Amino acid sequence: MAKSATQYVCTECGWTGAKWFGRCPECGQWGTIEEFHEARPGKTRSPGASNSSGRRTQASVLSAEAQAQPISQVGSESVERVPTGFEEFDRVLGGGVVPGSVMLVAGEPGIGKSTLLLETAGNVARSQPGSVLYISGEESQAQVRMRASRVGAIDDSLLLAATTDLGTVLGLIEQTKPSLAIVDSAQTITSQDVDGISGGSTQVREVASALIDLAKTYDIPVMLVGHVTKDGAIAGPRTLEHLVDVVCQFEGDSQTALRMLHAAKNRFGPTDEVGCFDMSGQGIEEVKDPARLFLSASEAPVEGTCVTFTLDGHRSLPIEIQALVTASVLPTPRRNANGIDANRLAMLAAVLYRHGKVNLLTRDLYVSTIAGGLAKEPGCDLAVAAALASANSAKPIAKTTCAIGEISLTGQVRPVPQLAHRLSEAARLGFTRAVVPVHRGGRATKPSAGLEVIEVSTLADALEALGAR
Repeated sequence: MAKSATQYVCTECGWTGAKWFGRCPECGQWGTIEEFHEARPGKTRSPGASNSSGRRTQASVLSAEAQAQPISQVGSESVERVPTGFEEFDRVLGGGVVPGSVMLVAGEPGIGKSTLLLETAGNVARSQPGSVLYISGEESQAQVRMRASRVGAIDDSLLLAATTDLGTVLGLIEQTKPSLAIVDSAQTITSQDVDGISGGSTQVREVASALIDLAKTYDIPVMLVGHVTKDGAIAGPRTLEHLVDVVCQFEGDSQTALRMLHAAKNRFGPTDEVGCFDMSGQGIEEVKDPARLFLSASEAPVEGTCVTFTLDGHRSLPIEIQALVTASVLPTPRRNANGIDANRLAMLAAVLYRHGKVNLLTRDLYVSTIAGGLAKEPGCDLAVAAALASANSAKPIAKTTCAIGEISLTGQVRPVPQLAHRLSEAARLGFTRAVVPVHRGGRATKPSAGLEVIEVSTLADALEALGAR
C-alpha cells in the first residue's frame, strides 16, 4: 500500500512545502496555504529481488522497447497539421495543430479562452474527418450547449462531455479517438490515484502527465485551458509549462473587444507571431488586417496626435498617440498615461524641456492610445514627444506623417529594430512622410514606394521636420 506524505500547497501560485505558513513564501498571499497528502508510488522491484537483477530487468526492457540509432537514419515523415479554422490561430501555431501535441491556452478570467476553443472545436468538426471531443470540467453540458448555439459551433461531429474525473476523461478519449480533444480546464480535473486538492501541484502534474502520455500514444492533439493567478502567471506548478508542447497566452483589455494570442512556447513553430481577434456577442472573430484598429477615423489633422509603428512579433502595427496639454492648478502637475509607460512620459517631458526647448514641466499631461493599443516599446518615444509638442504649440501634424525612433536622455534619436519592415507597412497604409533616426552604418534608409523618409539625429531636428514646435 502506497504511503502518503503530508505536504502544503499554495492555492494562489502552486508553491509546495513540508511546513505550513500563514503567508506564502512565494507569492506573499495570506491564508492560501492548505494541507494535502501526496501519494508516493510503490516500488516496481519485488522485496526479495537484488539490485543487480533489478538492473538486468530494466536493461532488458530498454533493449526491447527502445533502440538507439543514428539520427541520420531516423525517418522524417511529413506531418499534416490540423487547421483550426482561424487563420490567425494557425499563424501563431505555425500552420495548424500538430497531431499528438499538447497545447496549453491560458488567460485572464472572462477573456474568451473557452469561447475561442469551442469555436475552434466547431470549425475542426465541420472540416476534418472524425469527431472532436470537448470535455468541460467547469460547466454542465447544457451550459456549454447554450454557448455553442450563440457562437455557431453546433455540429453532430462535436462530442460534448462534462466531468472532472481524470479516469473518465482518459476513457472518453480512448473510446472516441477524436481528431482533436479539448479539456476545459486542466485545473478542474482530478485523479483518484493521488491525493491533493483540485488545481494543486500534485493533481495538475498527474493530469498533465496522463494527458500527454495519451496524446503521444494515440497521436491525438489535446488542447488544455489553463487558469492564471492575479499576477498573470499560469496557475499551478511551473513544470506544467515544461511538459506541454505549446503554451499560448490569450490577452486583452476587458474594456475593449480586441484580443491578442501570443505563443510563449512552441516546439513546432515560431514564438514571435501574434494573432488578433475581436470579441463580440456572437463569439470571437479573427482580425486578419488589424492595421486600422488603432487609428482614428478623422481625416483632418488634429493637434496633439502623431502616428508611430510598433512591432508585435512579425507584425508591424500603427499606433496613434494622442496628447492633451493643459495648465495645471495643482502644486504637482498631473502625468496621466494610458497605453504607454507613465515613467517614460515623465522622462520625455524632461527631455523635451532640456533638449527640445518645449517647457511642459508646469503643465498637466494626458497621453493615450486608440482602442487599447500599447505603445510601450522605446521606438514609440519620438511619436509621444511629437504629440506633446504638437498639443503644446497647437500645431497639428499631417495625418500622412509618422514618427519612429527612440529618444535618449541626451536628446538623441536612436535607431530601432526592423525599421524597414515598419516603413514598408507605413507605405502600404498610405503614409507619405516618415521621420526616422539616422541609419547606424551611416547609409541612407532605403525608402518604400511613395514614402518620403526624413532622417534626423536629434529631438530638436525631429520636431522641426514634423512641424510640431
